Amino acid sequence: MIRKLIRRVFELPAGKRRASPKVLPLAQHGIHRDRLSHAALKVVTRLQEAGFEAYVVGGAVRDLLLDVDPKDFDVATNATPEEVHHLFRRSRIIGRRFRIVHVMVGPETIEVTTFRGGEVDDTSATGRIMADNTYGSQEEDAHRRDFTVNALFYDPSAETVIDYLHGVRDLHARKLVMIGQPARRYQEDPVRMLRAVRLAAKLGFEIDEHTRKPIRAHAHLLKNEPPARLFDEMLKLLTSGKAYACLAMLRQEGLSRGILPLLDAVMGEEGSDRFLQLALERTDARIRQDKPISVGFLLATLLWHQVVQAQQKYLDQGEKPMPALFQAMADVENAQDNEFAIPRRFSVTMREIWTLQPRFESRVGQRPYRFVEQPRFRAAYDFFLLRAEAGEVPQALAHWWGAFETADEAEREALIEQAKSEGEGPAAPARKRRRRRSNNRKNRPEADGTPS
Repeated sequence: MIRKLIRRVFELPAGKRRASPKVLPLAQHGIHRDRLSHAALKVVTRLQEAGFEAYVVGGAVRDLLLDVDPKDFDVATNATPEEVHHLFRRSRIIGRRFRIVHVMVGPETIEVTTFRGGEVDDTSATGRIMADNTYGSQEEDAHRRDFTVNALFYDPSAETVIDYLHGVRDLHARKLVMIGQPARRYQEDPVRMLRAVRLAAKLGFEIDEHTRKPIRAHAHLLKNEPPARLFDEMLKLLTSGKAYACLAMLRQEGLSRGILPLLDAVMGEEGSDRFLQLALERTDARIRQDKPISVGFLLATLLWHQVVQAQQKYLDQGEKPMPALFQAMADVENAQDNEFAIPRRFSVTMREIWTLQPRFESRVGQRPYRFVEQPRFRAAYDFFLLRAEAGEVPQALAHWWGAFETADEAEREALIEQAKSEGEGPAAPARKRRRRRSNNRKNRPEADGTPS
């Protein structure tokens, strides 16, 4: 009875009868095996030569059918994780909820998963899958995947695409369809709602009505997800190449307010949309050009208007600008850390970019020379350019710093004179602190090499 219920939920065929998949030959799909990476082809070939079934699966097949070069390749097989690990010397088994194998081939890592079965070992009270190490057939694995366009298998040896769930049809219709009952699938893994939005915005697909309808009612389930997992999914969303479209769709589907604390900080803020849109457009452009991006810089742009608002609150209370800025930064970071901790490797960059913004206002004396030598100057200047384009700071000031950075010595002196003529006075000389001499040598610190 339990098996029948599980098969009904996942829409699996009754009994042990296998459903006949649709097998598309090369002439119909056009994917040649040389479109695969060397690593993916090597992993699939070795598994097949060892007597196992093995296929490229998921997003890579989807992208190849859309004539897009995949960012990475995943492999599905009937070999267990231990059998895969035994075949590949440079591999490791990872994961607790569902064990997978990372196989390293040169600089590339291929994720190899064993076909998942129709049964679920362990779920929480809300229906979320806690452990899922039940293995099954290729057909069962197809039904356990999230969307029909991600449940396609590619066999490079025969150059065929295997389709159990009309994924190719949905792909041509540019429609995102959940496999099984959407409400139940969202309960099993609430992050699927974020994936639906990300894939629809990234691929330019329409979310199927039955897939879309339960999202708003189940959005609250995301609050129970581990912060680290939500952060990873949010980064995928922001680095999808369609970040602003993803944010707009999150708002449209009820997945913004009260769900993701970091996105709460930016969704619908008055006056922030122009700055945010410019920042995300720059990020999208770099991703499309295969250029590297800085996650710390991206997070700094997302939270900047929160910092500005908090700083203004302290300024209104009579605090000086720099202490007000530091207190505002602390407030914003603490608000995020309560439920959604940003990793330190990103928060340090974010904080440095914010801290350097006031230094663009000082253009006399030796300060400009020291500033352009600062290691984070370029990141801070790119951030300042965004602020100028959004109308926060004068464009002329941004142009001045761009000219100063590339100028020779004489040109820099002329630029500083120009800044003085525009009304910026000379920098006040630093006051020398008088050292207080002590007659009691016993009270003096030991000379241990530590700077005082």
